[in-house]
Amino acid sequence: MSEGGTDMKKNYLSIDIGGTNIKLALIDHSGQIQSKKQVRTPHEYSEFIATLENEIELVQDEIRGIAFSCPGKVDTDTGMISFGGALPFLDGISFVKVFQPKFQVPISVINDGKAAALSELWLGNLKGIENGLALVLGTGIGGGLILEGKLYQGKNFQAGELSFMMKPSDKPSFDDTYGKTGSAVGLVKSVNRVLGTEDLKDGAAAFEAINQKDPNVYPIFEAFAREIAYMICNVQAILDLEKIVIGGGISAQPIVTEEIRKQYRAVRAELPFLAATLTEVEIDSCRFLNDANLLGALYQLLLNADEEMAVNV
Repeated sequence: MSEGGTDMKKNYLSIDIGGTNIKLALIDHSGQIQSKKQVRTPHEYSEFIATLENEIELVQDEIRGIAFSCPGKVDTDTGMISFGGALPFLDGISFVKVFQPKFQVPISVINDGKAAALSELWLGNLKGIENGLALVLGTGIGGGLILEGKLYQGKNFQAGELSFMMKPSDKPSFDDTYGKTGSAVGLVKSVNRVLGTEDLKDGAAAFEAINQKDPNVYPIFEAFAREIAYMICNVQAILDLEKIVIGGGISAQPIVTEEIRKQYRAVRAELPFLAATLTEVEIDSCRFLNDANLLGALYQLLLNADEEMAVNV
């Protein structure tokens, strides 16, 4: 590391863009989070960019680089986003081109599901795993595949886009994708609609009822977990993974991973031939819960910069 001004800039700004919220964190080179905050995600492009610029300006004298995690297909070589998932206005945008001229620091961009997988591979619950999956539950379902000990992105950077897995239908629509039926945001809204909660996006209210196993809403939660369980069965039939870790904001609630695991085992119990043929995959929570994308985005930035990683204990 060079002497002088860069020594004063010991941290990196990691930004995790979700369909509902933007999370920001100052993180050091070893993956220690120094501070973090959250703002609502604007759903209009100019307001969105202005919000990000304002947040970066607040810490620009402290940072050595900016790492983005976002929905959509992301070319990690160029930072170009194709189809922004829950934020379609991101299509065709490169955060590198938008922000680097102004802030003059290294910038990287990675898909949110893949960021979660990288964080768990680097410092978390996929460390040492040869074949695994980070399954990120949010507005849609993101996925990051670890195959043979490395992040697998696919030829077109779209491996792990689990939201687009289709379910049988006479007339295919988005309602027949796992991105719809397995949406954590959709779950929260459905629960709050039954509860009569004024703010349908109030996750705390929804999970207070879920954790109490409120009979009016718990079946909604069970059905949600069942959808994820079916997805896991399908993925496991194709990839034969060692471990799947559950991430996203709702994964901070232990009952989420517990119910998904319960439903996965229930499906296997109902299909003895499946259980006899396919080995049960281990299901755990992401170690970093809703910080996983922030850390994985930084790991991608460090890899891009070819900096030495402190990953060996």
